[in-house]
Amino acid sequence: MIVDKGLYVNGQREAGPEDISELVDIARKKDGYVWIGLAEPTQQEFDTIVGELNFHPLAVEDAVLAKQRPKMEDYDGLTFFVIKTVFYDEVKSEITTGELLCFIDENFIVIVRHGSGSPLSTVRKDFEQHPEQVKIGPFAVLHAVIDRVIDGYTTIANELENDVINIESKVFGGKRKTYSQEIYFLKREVIEYRHAVEPLVVPLQRIANETFTLAPNSIKPFFRDTIDHLQHSCQQASGMDSLLTTVLQADLAHVQVRQNEDVRRISAWVALAAGPTMIAGIYGMNFEHMPELQWKYGYGLVMGSIAILSGFLYYKFKKSNWL
Repeated sequence: MIVDKGLYVNGQREAGPEDISELVDIARKKDGYVWIGLAEPTQQEFDTIVGELNFHPLAVEDAVLAKQRPKMEDYDGLTFFVIKTVFYDEVKSEITTGELLCFIDENFIVIVRHGSGSPLSTVRKDFEQHPEQVKIGPFAVLHAVIDRVIDGYTTIANELENDVINIESKVFGGKRKTYSQEIYFLKREVIEYRHAVEPLVVPLQRIANETFTLAPNSIKPFFRDTIDHLQHSCQQASGMDSLLTTVLQADLAHVQVRQNEDVRRISAWVALAAGPTMIAGIYGMNFEHMPELQWKYGYGLVMGSIAILSGFLYYKFKKSNWL
């Protein structure tokens, strides 16, 4: 469905007809452009709304089916740009992604939104407050949208970073507990975030490049600034991914250390029991001729030997931190 559509001429929004093809014709005559926003249209809705704008069939298919990675394609002067939106559920600590599919021509920009995250109503409102930006054209709209999406990337990166710091504190908190499952799920969310963010760098660099003639030179410095922000988010994500790998290894190492400590304790107690068991086993044999059997101090000697041996072993194990 159509979320909003507007005609922009000389940096200002003007009223126009409801029919989109007529609106685009007026934009061409007045050297302006039309900004159309759609939300999850069906094939029939998309054909009805923008069927007369002669989009390339491959671009139309991508717009309806979505599930695209960030990219930029040029279809005979029509630029097709895909942006991944990212939404973070703080309660579940889960990343969900959506898509913005942008069709950019000299006289129109059509943005199709799929999934969660980054509604563009506030972007349009803020954009219309800057006539000098509005005058630049459809690529200024694209920049405004991308800039808002990347601001969302930064916010989510900070939230993920807080989760990483929290799980790191748990792992090194000294508790006898493993957090490998939490680390794994958090690492999976970070990877999904990276898949949404990192591929966007190359398309933005293509727009900011001097050889890309479809975008006005006046907007390219803004794209270069946006690339800097995006690369910062990418570096954050890469750092978090590496840190989680290290934390997972540390958590598994802690598990192994605790298992070794448990094995040492068990071994120490077994060794403590072995001495008395051996002595008791010897004197439990039913031989008639054995030394000390008839000696009145034999029992005290055996019990004293057991006590001394057990005490000595306990002292040695305790000193070695085995107990």
